[in-house]
Amino acid sequence: MATQLLPAQLETDSSPEDPPLVSPTVKLSDGRHIAYRERGVPKAKSNCKIIIVHGFGSSKDMNFQVPQELIEELGIYFLLYDRAGYGESDPNPKRSVKSEALDIQELADQLQLGPKFYVIGVSMGSYPIWSCLKYIPERLAGVAMVVPVINYRWPSFPDSLTREDYRRPLVKLLYWVAKYTPGLLHWSVTRKWFPSPSVMEEKPVFFNKRDMEALKKTEGFPMLTKERLRERSVFNTLRNDFLVCYGDWDFDPMELTSPFPQNQNCVHIWQGYEDKIVPFELQRCISKRLPWIQYHEVADGGHLLVHYNGLREAILRAILLGEEHHLYRPSADKKLSPKLSIVSFHSLDIVC
Repeated sequence: MATQLLPAQLETDSSPEDPPLVSPTVKLSDGRHIAYRERGVPKAKSNCKIIIVHGFGSSKDMNFQVPQELIEELGIYFLLYDRAGYGESDPNPKRSVKSEALDIQELADQLQLGPKFYVIGVSMGSYPIWSCLKYIPERLAGVAMVVPVINYRWPSFPDSLTREDYRRPLVKLLYWVAKYTPGLLHWSVTRKWFPSPSVMEEKPVFFNKRDMEALKKTEGFPMLTKERLRERSVFNTLRNDFLVCYGDWDFDPMELTSPFPQNQNCVHIWQGYEDKIVPFELQRCISKRLPWIQYHEVADGGHLLVHYNGLREAILRAILLGEEHHLYRPSADKKLSPKLSIVSFHSLDIVC
C-alpha cells in the first residue's frame, strides 16, 4: 500500500527520537517500508516508466538529471527509490540477490506501473538488475546497467582473464573482513587515521580525470562519511549490501537467456574504458558471452560516467529508441590492461 505523508502528519505522527519521514513510502508484504520519489511527466500520461536503482552509499536522491525537453519528448516517468536499509527505507535482515528483484516488482505493482517497466542500475545498483533478469524477466520493457559491478565468483569468468586482476584479491580480502570481523571493520573505518571519502575523492586512486571533474558538481558519497559510518544501522546496511553483492549467487549471470526473445529490445551495458573500480575487460567478456547485450564503452570514461554531461541522454535514447552513438562503440584496436593476461579485444573470443 502506497502512503504519502502530509505536512500535518509530519508534525504529529513522529516522536522526537525518530526523525519523520519526508518521502512517500509503500508497505511491502513483509511489513517493510520502501521510500521513493517520482520525477518526469505524470505517470498516467507517460509513454515509458523507468525505475532507477542507486548504488553503494547512495539513495533515491542520486543525481540523474535529464533535460526537461527530452523528458517531455519521450514521455518519461522516473521512479527512484531507497533500496532496503538506505535513506528512508527499512532494512531487510533477509536481504539476498533475489529479494532485490522482488522489492522492485512489489514496488512497481503497488505504484501501478503496469505489466512492464524499464530498469536502470548504476554501479552496485546493477546486481538488483541481474536479479531482475533472472527472476522477473517478463516484467522488463528495457534494461540498462551503468558501470555494473563484477562478482569474481561468477563461475563463467575464465581464470586466465581474472588471475592477474589486482582488484580480485582486494575484493576477496575486504569480503572476508566484512563477513568475519565486522566489529574490527566498523572500528577501523571510524578512526581518524582511516582515509575519509573526501580524501579519496581528492585522490586519483579510484577516479580518472573526468570523474574528478564530475565530483566537483555532485554530492559525492554522503553516506560514507565517518559521521554516518559511526551509525551502526548505516554500517550494517553497507556491509550487508556488499556481502550480498560479492557473495555466492544462486545463478551465473552469463548463463541467463535474453528477456527479449522476440528481439523487441536488448540489455545495455555502459562502461568506462578508464574505470579504475570495475575492469572493462570483464564487461567485454560478458557481452561476448551474451550476444543479446549491447555494449557501450566511453573511451575517456571512469566509474562516474553517469554524471557526465550528455551520457544520461545517450543512455535513455539507447534504451528507449535503440539509438547508438558511434563515440560509444568499443574499439578493437585498444589494448587491454597490462595487469591482465589477455592482450587484445579479439582474444576475448577465445577465452569467453
